[in-house]
Amino acid sequence: MSFNRRVAWIACGITVVCLSLSIPLLMQIDRARDAQPLGDVLYIPSPATLKHLSLGYNGLMADIYWTRVVQYFGGKHHAHSLEYRLLAPLLDISTTLDPHLVVAYKFGSIFLAQKPPEGAGDPEAAARLVKRGIEQNPEEWRLWYYLGFIYWQEMHDSRAASEAFLSGSKVPGALPWMKVMAAALAQNAGEAETARYLWSNILQSTDDPNIRDNAIKRLTALQVDEEVNILQRVVDQWAQASGRTPQGFQDLLATGHLRRLPVDPLGHSYVLRNGRVEVSDPDALPFITRGLPPGRESKVLPKMNQ
Repeated sequence: MSFNRRVAWIACGITVVCLSLSIPLLMQIDRARDAQPLGDVLYIPSPATLKHLSLGYNGLMADIYWTRVVQYFGGKHHAHSLEYRLLAPLLDISTTLDPHLVVAYKFGSIFLAQKPPEGAGDPEAAARLVKRGIEQNPEEWRLWYYLGFIYWQEMHDSRAASEAFLSGSKVPGALPWMKVMAAALAQNAGEAETARYLWSNILQSTDDPNIRDNAIKRLTALQVDEEVNILQRVVDQWAQASGRTPQGFQDLLATGHLRRLPVDPLGHSYVLRNGRVEVSDPDALPFITRGLPPGRESKVLPKMNQ
């Protein structure tokens, strides 16, 4: 028998022995998997490595991994899972392979932001994902909408949300309500001057009667909020100086603290109840945050169609 044939037979024998010995091990692994599911495993965690291995078919690989994202999220959601450990890495891979896969930024951010078991409960990761999408796709104004929505609904940061909506409103093709949302959220965040500027700009730049009507009501609400604050300070100063609560605005007129009975921008008189300044007709003044009777909630944001 030649040397080469002898080596081949030896190698074949070693292979058979190894396969025989592996059977019990594989059976043990299967039993372990049946008893306790294996954890999430990402076999190729590096987006750069996958991009290299795709041999130029980055778009196809990105679509495959986006499909994997949807399958992974759907399975976890169906199982009411509290952990989505592979969600962010899979989204990272998908958007690195194809930075223009806008759907991954849009819906991937929703998957990441929602609280468990509806999602991963990681709004900061969701915001980072959308910001990266904006960098790669600056013409996609709707990505600013998703970013603003995450700041507003998930992170409860009205100021950051307002800035996101305002930035998105400047992208060509953005719908007018983006600027409306920016103004409404600025008002909600207490940015009165910013909100006044935005609403005034909206009023002057649109012919849409609904948007104009909304802007007028918002500007009126800002004026009422400012007037109520001023009146309340005057009432508090009078009460501190006299040592008692005024019964009405007539008490302030008598001492010269007011020159005339105050009225709101619609011509309705303000009311003074137990030392608290209120509007007389809150239903006529939607969106005000000051001067509401106890138990009334302000309407700070409009409903918008996406």
